[in-house]
Amino acid sequence: MSAPTDARGRSKAVALMASGTMVSRVLGFARTALLAVAIGSTTAVADIFEKANVIPTIIFMLLAGGIFNVVLVPQLIKASQAADRGSAYTSKLITLTVVVMAAATVLLTLLAGPIIQALSSGWTEQQIALGTAFAYWCMPQVFFYGVYAVVGQALNAHGRFGAYMWAPVLNNVVQIGVIGAYIFLFSAYRANGQQFETWTSQQTWLLAGGSTLGIALQALVLFIPLMRTGLHIRPDFGWRGMGLRHVGRIAIWTLASMTVGNVASLIYGRIVSGATAARAQLPDGGASVPGEYALNTSQLITVLPHSIFALSLATVLFNELSSHFAKKERHLIAPALSRGLKTTAVPILFATVAFIVLAGPVGRIFGGTSDTAVESGAAIGQLLLLTTLGLPFKSVHFFLIRVFYAEEDTKTPMIIQTSIAVIGLIAAFIMAATVPPLHIAFAMALLFGITNILSAIIAHVLVVRRYGDYGVASVLDAYLRIGWIAVFSGVVGALVLFALGGFTFGFAWQSIFTAILSICIVGVVMAVVYVLLLKRSRVPELDEFLGPLARRIPNFASGKRSRR
Repeated sequence: MSAPTDARGRSKAVALMASGTMVSRVLGFARTALLAVAIGSTTAVADIFEKANVIPTIIFMLLAGGIFNVVLVPQLIKASQAADRGSAYTSKLITLTVVVMAAATVLLTLLAGPIIQALSSGWTEQQIALGTAFAYWCMPQVFFYGVYAVVGQALNAHGRFGAYMWAPVLNNVVQIGVIGAYIFLFSAYRANGQQFETWTSQQTWLLAGGSTLGIALQALVLFIPLMRTGLHIRPDFGWRGMGLRHVGRIAIWTLASMTVGNVASLIYGRIVSGATAARAQLPDGGASVPGEYALNTSQLITVLPHSIFALSLATVLFNELSSHFAKKERHLIAPALSRGLKTTAVPILFATVAFIVLAGPVGRIFGGTSDTAVESGAAIGQLLLLTTLGLPFKSVHFFLIRVFYAEEDTKTPMIIQTSIAVIGLIAAFIMAATVPPLHIAFAMALLFGITNILSAIIAHVLVVRRYGDYGVASVLDAYLRIGWIAVFSGVVGALVLFALGGFTFGFAWQSIFTAILSICIVGVVMAVVYVLLLKRSRVPELDEFLGPLARRIPNFASGKRSRR
């Protein structure tokens, strides 16, 4: 296959994945904003539901997430080269996943109460009881996450990237419908101080059960495109000869890495949960005090550009790197990595500056509609500012460790993950002992940004030590050139936002609608300034990022020809 054809194939795959992720994330934002309308964003019920709903995700990643998402991809790619295109191997793998994840889910559901109690700090008996009830309904998500991951990776191994990225759209549509039904039946949160006392079991099963229903459909819908691949999938318990021993040797380091990282996440959540108990002691309800829901929401917002652009580019790059290693084309590793890092700088640096400028209005979207919505939105906005600091480094780290995974080296990422987890946990325990619970979420948000920076630095040092210079100077130069343009567009955007009352609790803060309108106006202005300056400066990474679009729009195309 020719290089241009490869490039077009990469661009199409990235575009398909990015579009699916973008739609899913936008719907995820709508779901989160709607949930804040339903139960608030800085309330006890919001924090309790958030913990119960997030625990299954973390536990899945703790049990097997890294194995599914990283270790098995090279194995599935190798199996796809067999005469049956990997049908037998994929059947065995899906069967094994169903059996193991089903057993784990049953056990975890039975332990829901002790798990909630162990992962909360200072909660009352009533709060633990509600958390346990939520967890009973949410814990089955572990099983469906496993099915979603293994089927999705089987599709990726056969070049069907789109379905894996588009399936979460169905999940978000279902959950938006469930939350809409909740608001219709039980009305929106009104900050009257009676939310916890008047909570009913019907509210519990509708919210938590609806969340699990969305995850289940997200997993099951992937079997449709899997059947269309032509693979003959059937239950197969003949697990001998699958190479599990080889995979196990690889996976042990990944599992150790995921264990350390996700145990750290659980501990972080436990520390932040102290804000839920402390908030209840305040006479005004503590709407300006963020807890676990607000902190996770800020991270959800920050990770959006990473998920849309960096994750999509890195997924395709990972298969490319795996192929280079398999063919012993080590000389092609550095150029591929350098290209990926520089290309992702275009959207990631713009997003970083945009989040800094628009933190207030973005937070307001997730503040809800109650009388305390502005206070809640301001709290989320402050968290967003802190978590945004590490965004570019998060994407850089993600690209760098993909090189190790592509070579089936899972030990080095484990070392990186463990180092960061140890540093983070030491800092978190110090914060827990010195920072008042009312401010602990802010401290944790800052910590997350700092650990992202450290992760990128450590990964860079180890990549250079193993594979040599991957064009670090040119990558740094690209980030600096693009970064200054992003900053200038941010200054222009800040002036527009100031006129809209974004820094004085004016128009941009009046409602969710005015916040969205302000974000759209400022965002469009910033994007136009950004792209025009990139074109004016003839930044080559812009054409690489835009891909097919740059070849179809006359102005972009002519600009590209003029540099030849």
